[in-house]
Amino acid sequence: MVNISERLQADILWRVKMMIWVTWMFTTFAAGFFAILVFQRMNYPLFWVDLIYYLNLRKVGKALKSRMQRGVTTYLDSFLYQAKKIPDKAFIVFEGQTLTYQDVDKRSNQFAKVFRTEGGLKKGDIVALLMSNEPDFICVWFGLSKLGCEVAFLNFNIKSKSLQFCFESCGAKSLVVGADLVSSLGEVLPSLKENAIEVWVTDIGCPHEGVNTLLDKVEQASDMALPDCPRADLMSNFLFIFTSGTTGLPKAARVGHLKAVMCMAFLRLCGARSDDNIYITLPLYHMTASLLGIGGCIQLGATCILKKKFSASQFWKDCVKHNVTVFQYVGELCRYLVNQPVVPEESAHKVRVAAGSGLRADVWREFARRFGKINVREAYGLTEASIGFVNYTNEIGPIGRAGYFNKLNVPFEFLSCDPQTYEPIRTDSGRCVKANKGETGLLVAPVSVMNPFLGYAGNTLQSEKKLLRDVFKEGDVYFNTGDLMLQDHRDFVYFRDRIGDTFRWKGENVATTEVSEILGSLEFLQEVNVYGVTVPGYEGRAGMAAVVLKMDQKLDGKKLYNHLVQSLPAYSWPWFLRLQTSIDVTETFKQQKRKLVQEGFSPEAIQESLYFLDLSQRDYVPLTLSLYDDIVSGKIRL
Repeated sequence: MVNISERLQADILWRVKMMIWVTWMFTTFAAGFFAILVFQRMNYPLFWVDLIYYLNLRKVGKALKSRMQRGVTTYLDSFLYQAKKIPDKAFIVFEGQTLTYQDVDKRSNQFAKVFRTEGGLKKGDIVALLMSNEPDFICVWFGLSKLGCEVAFLNFNIKSKSLQFCFESCGAKSLVVGADLVSSLGEVLPSLKENAIEVWVTDIGCPHEGVNTLLDKVEQASDMALPDCPRADLMSNFLFIFTSGTTGLPKAARVGHLKAVMCMAFLRLCGARSDDNIYITLPLYHMTASLLGIGGCIQLGATCILKKKFSASQFWKDCVKHNVTVFQYVGELCRYLVNQPVVPEESAHKVRVAAGSGLRADVWREFARRFGKINVREAYGLTEASIGFVNYTNEIGPIGRAGYFNKLNVPFEFLSCDPQTYEPIRTDSGRCVKANKGETGLLVAPVSVMNPFLGYAGNTLQSEKKLLRDVFKEGDVYFNTGDLMLQDHRDFVYFRDRIGDTFRWKGENVATTEVSEILGSLEFLQEVNVYGVTVPGYEGRAGMAAVVLKMDQKLDGKKLYNHLVQSLPAYSWPWFLRLQTSIDVTETFKQQKRKLVQEGFSPEAIQESLYFLDLSQRDYVPLTLSLYDDIVSGKIRL
């Protein structure tokens, strides 16, 4: 009895000790885990958000790899895959016309056969495409791709001289022009014929001699698949897409098949789904619409609501009419929406995601306030390289994140650069220096298999200028984006300026984007475009702003001056104002500065109202000819 009792007591004692040990371990673990959570929340508040996005990115990459293992390796392969998987699903909705995935596949087969039999086109031929937004843009493009041709997207707003330049730079020997644009060929047609350029028009007839018609032949062609479509090398060239030319003549950037496939994941990463109706109003000749937009729809198996041209007044009406759930924006597009009168449709829409780039913080805030709970996914990307960011958080202003997980995906760095030349600063050993957090730096990315730079067609010098060599070690090569960024202490990345737009005044660098945002927050200003102008007797360029007043508003110079005093250092203040009725932008809504810079601030050369910052009056006063003469002669000092 005694032995049993002792054993029972020992067993109870052991169990009590175990319970105390387990309780101590659990309490210690819980306290440690809680301490880690507190530390993470205080020091890395977006750790889980970054991790979830990274895992989502890996998931998308894994799915892409799985498709490639099944032979779906290129942009065209992805489309053909969806055409077989969901043949009857609506792919393109355009002006009352609906084309399914199968419809586009069959029509592109017809175009391919006409180009092969009538034009003799084959793999490796370069064909320029000059078309407005319409379904046949996509059908012609895919038809040419099925033959293995490299397609060059041309801006339909360019003039004859620029058109000739584009042909020379990309080496195209054939041109396909839309029926609505054939009239623009008048001036350039003789030179095209002299250079043996074969011209096709997407119509049944043409007023110009020597132009081949397409539609009459396409209607007679078989829509069966081509039995011998050439396979494309993933690392070879797919397209030529011309840069916008905001800082010079357009350059024909080579876009490889790998880059095109990577672009297709953009909308998915922004939260788009296969059941979405995605509204594309941007021109298809631009990468944003063609690769990110159309490509994103294909990758998801979603429906594209295609608009011939963006219309601010019709935007929300179209969104309601077509049950739009996702739309793309770029540049000033969202500002145009914010400046429109209120319409009932802007509160009746079902838009869930807005994905794009170039959205200023002041417009972003107003957009969020006015148009409801739309997830804005501000991003950054380049035509020439695969480096990019997506702001997957709810923070207004940044273009993305630069934390640990972000660099695991696509490596990049921000380099310290010379404030005058914007060349990267190098140490005595010749290596570049990384910018500190909170400092503006030059965004660069290592050239690699996953981030190739194929260069600009016909422009070896400009191609080489985009490369930095021996950056951190001998032999390494980095792509120079030419864009100035800032990584803050929370690892958010902010776009500061493009090197060609930033100017220097009083020994300091002036970021035009920052100044534009500050001025844009004033209630009487609708649009602001900041740039620098040369003033005789001064180094650098003085600040100037082209502004558009809101309806029924007047320029309040004193209020503007007080706002500058409170918000910006004196060297950033615009010395001159130019009142305009509208701001000149590119077709992708990027502000044009070159012409404004060239015109300067002379009242004789500019018919619009000009104003000068008179510090003695703390006001902007009309810039008269006599006042201009006093500034130029040095009588009035800036």
